[in-house]
Amino acid sequence: QVQLVESGGGLVQPGGSLTLSCAASGFTLDYYAIGWFRQAPGKEREGISSISSSLGSTYYADSVKGRFTISRDNAKNTVYLQMNSLKPEDTAVYYCAVLEGVLHPSQVNYWGKGTLVTVSS
Repeated sequence: QVQLVESGGGLVQPGGSLTLSCAASGFTLDYYAIGWFRQAPGKEREGISSISSSLGSTYYADSVKGRFTISRDNAKNTVYLQMNSLKPEDTAVYYCAVLEGVLHPSQVNYWGKGTLVTVSS
C-alpha cells in the first residue's frame, strides 16, 4: 500500500525555521520524483519544490528559492523540506506527492495528507 506521511509542521515566528519530513511506505521513494506543494486558505494548491529520481536534481519556485531546501535520505525512504527565513505568507498546509511529470497538481500520482505550517508572531 503506497503511503506518504508528512510531519514537522507547527507554529513558528517570522524569520524562524522548520524542517518537514515526508516518509514513504509501500514503494521505494528513490525511484520517483517527489514534489512539495502547499495550499494557503482560499488559494489554489501550488508546487514549491521538487527533487528528481536518481540524480536528485532540484527545483524551487521563486517564492521559496534561497530559503527552502529539498533533500532525500534513501536509507530512510524520506524526503525533507528545510524551510528557513519563514514569512507569514508561507502559512499553509504542506503536502508531499509522487510526481508523474512536472510540478503541478495534475501530475501527481499520490498525495500525503499534509502538515500545517503557521508563521505568526
